[in-house]
Amino acid sequence: MKLLAITSCPNGIAHTYMAAENLQKAADKLGIAMKVETQGSIGVENEFTEEDIRQADGIIIAADKTVDKSRFVGKKLLVAGVQEGIRNPEALIQQMIRGEVPVYQGQGNGEGTQVKTGAKQQNAFYRHLMSGVGYMIPFIVVGGLLIAIALSIGGVPTPGGLQIPEDSFWKTIEKLGAASFTFMVPVLAGFIAFSIADRPGLAPGIIGGYIAANGSFYGSEAGAGFIGGIIAGFLAGYVALWIKKWKVPKAINPIMPIIIIPVLSSLIVGLAFIYLLGGPIAQVFESLTNWLAGMQGASSILLALILGAMISFDMGGPVNKVAFMFGSAMIAEGNYQIMGPIAVAICVPPIGLGLATFLFKRKFHNAERESGKAAFTMGLFGITEGAIPFASQDPLRVIPSIMVGSMVGSVVAMLGGVGDRVAHGGPIVAVLGAVDNVLMFFVAVIAGSIVTALMIKLLKKEQIEPQLAGASAVDEAAPTIETTRADHVRPISVPAAEPHHEVRKLTDIISLDLIEPSLSASTRDEVIDEMIAKLNAEGVLTSSAEFKQAILKREQESSTGIGMNVAVPHGKSVAVLKPRVVFGIKPEGVDWSSADGTPAKLIFMIAVPAENKGNEHLKILQMLSRKLMDDAFREQLLQVTTKQEAYQLLDQIQ
Repeated sequence: MKLLAITSCPNGIAHTYMAAENLQKAADKLGIAMKVETQGSIGVENEFTEEDIRQADGIIIAADKTVDKSRFVGKKLLVAGVQEGIRNPEALIQQMIRGEVPVYQGQGNGEGTQVKTGAKQQNAFYRHLMSGVGYMIPFIVVGGLLIAIALSIGGVPTPGGLQIPEDSFWKTIEKLGAASFTFMVPVLAGFIAFSIADRPGLAPGIIGGYIAANGSFYGSEAGAGFIGGIIAGFLAGYVALWIKKWKVPKAINPIMPIIIIPVLSSLIVGLAFIYLLGGPIAQVFESLTNWLAGMQGASSILLALILGAMISFDMGGPVNKVAFMFGSAMIAEGNYQIMGPIAVAICVPPIGLGLATFLFKRKFHNAERESGKAAFTMGLFGITEGAIPFASQDPLRVIPSIMVGSMVGSVVAMLGGVGDRVAHGGPIVAVLGAVDNVLMFFVAVIAGSIVTALMIKLLKKEQIEPQLAGASAVDEAAPTIETTRADHVRPISVPAAEPHHEVRKLTDIISLDLIEPSLSASTRDEVIDEMIAKLNAEGVLTSSAEFKQAILKREQESSTGIGMNVAVPHGKSVAVLKPRVVFGIKPEGVDWSSADGTPAKLIFMIAVPAENKGNEHLKILQMLSRKLMDDAFREQLLQVTTKQEAYQLLDQIQ
């Protein structure tokens, strides 16, 4: 038997090569001929030829990012996560040997066979959801910012709300923004379904999302919002996937993905929302509206709490719309004290989350921190939808946080006698003169936003960089190295970085003086200091403090403890003059927050100049990842007692 395998992880560094190494070792052990193609940050290596594919009895894809499968139509194809390739490579190969893998038929056969484990199922759900959210975010940003610009420049306070004159140029800009928002929920649902069922799921997902967002299909003014879009996306995806599994005559197979699956899936999802889901939701919202109207004279504080919670619960969705329409109705009756707390609650979620990304950066990955800027801006113009990207990715922590913040802001506004004469929210209405008691309005907004940010700090876990295709947060232990800049002007006398020399083996960039067989430090940060001191003594660094900043910045994004008692802290900085690696051993181990919970005993610190050409850091990580998958090699390293013994073993890494 001859097998092919592809390994790839979201950042294309350590786990790509760890999975490749373990699959190759397992194949050798079982007497199976195998060729492994790696799709890492350096690029595709050991790429399959047409002859390789023709001769192969099957293909294993161990990846947490999208891999093109079009080359493998007509071949047995097994799809699993990269962690399965690392932890259970023999099981994957045995599944191939037993013939328990279907032949890949292209788009009509979906994603192939997935390894069925609890963790994998959870990752699959996250992957599908993030696929939809990723495609939705640009529509939120475009729509929100265009509407915000149009309102701020062309908006005029009127008894019916903040409006832009029909003959104004800014009305056209507002319509462009509104058009972008119109696509938001359908795109979310469509690409969730696409992630589940490939192209056959796209049309029913978009159609289902449109119906979910358009309450006129089932008698609701509010619609089902982005929560309905998520439900529609998963429903459409799994319905399409179910239909794809039908056994049909070969003559019908070609039209299944382009006609039969989309049509039937769209019918099922659309009718389910119109006749099963939409009607009951509309009745719930009508009851909520009547209930709120009956509460206004009973307890203003309780009413403010309820309105604040409703406004922030689904961020522009149906629950939000019920509270908003209630406030708008009160304006028509001359009661502006209801819309005041609502106007505060509308802007607190995006402003509070934007504030949290500024104050508590470790709680968010880089993309979220960038989204925080847009969210903050949207909040200033009363666009609650700016909080949706955060809530979609971590609803159990973000939604309670923004609800508490909005409730606090609403209560402060109610107690402060804040009124709003237009059906809109955010500081923009105060600037345009539509708010009564402007000072207390801003006090309420600030209070609610600060509470939201503090709740995020309390509830939200520290984050790592987002994973493509929904990989789990711990699946990639060594993402791309960050670059650090100096914060001051360097003296002219600082030596220049060494010319670029290709690294062929680890001992090209390590010396006896950069090896410590018995580290004395007892904590992670102390180990980092001890290893940086060795680099400094070798004349590798111009600033120990600056290089440490690069190392710690990398650790903040995600632990570099890759598991199996190994840690690979690394930094790319202008403070580094030449690529070097420090190796240290800590027999009793140091807590490094490794993915598998093991303490770090073998520690490799990689230092790379910021301006160094080539991909030294990637090549070094690749070399280390492959060799450190060898249990015997790791055990040998743990047993060394001298620098010379360690150097001789490290000379094998190439």
